[in-house]
Amino acid sequence: MRLTVQAGDIEINLEGAAIQIDEQMAAAKIDHTWTMLLERIREARENALEAAVNAARDAGLPERGSAFRALLDNCALSRKPDQVLGAIHYLRDVEGVSDSPPRVVNQLFSDAGIDPPGNLSLYLNRLKERNFLIVPRGKDEKNRFAILTPEGQAHLDKRSGA
Repeated sequence: MRLTVQAGDIEINLEGAAIQIDEQMAAAKIDHTWTMLLERIREARENALEAAVNAARDAGLPERGSAFRALLDNCALSRKPDQVLGAIHYLRDVEGVSDSPPRVVNQLFSDAGIDPPGNLSLYLNRLKERNFLIVPRGKDEKNRFAILTPEGQAHLDKRSGA
């Protein structure tokens, strides 16, 4: 069996029986090659999203809604909880906002032509229960300041096929 994964100048070649591939993969994780490869994939995804935003702006499309819809489509986020997680990711990482009250999140959905979540607090609390979102210290546990956890980012990465 042979498995090759390449992202930019980082390449991981695994070959042999399943047990050998498991050992080689463990070694790649220990020497951080796997982490660097995943980071390159994340960078490529972020660059693609930025290019989509720029292309939408250049084409005169409504930037915000089309960019958010592209994120949902590219990451196959069709369930409302995943869409809410994607919205928080979009607002924090693309738009750079740190305070997103319900009206801001709902407007993002409306800009994308998607029905906003009915009970946003319920979705945010469930995402917090799944450890996909946290509220940073000093923000009085207000959902409007929620950010993705590494687990939340990994969930989006998994959904996008990264």
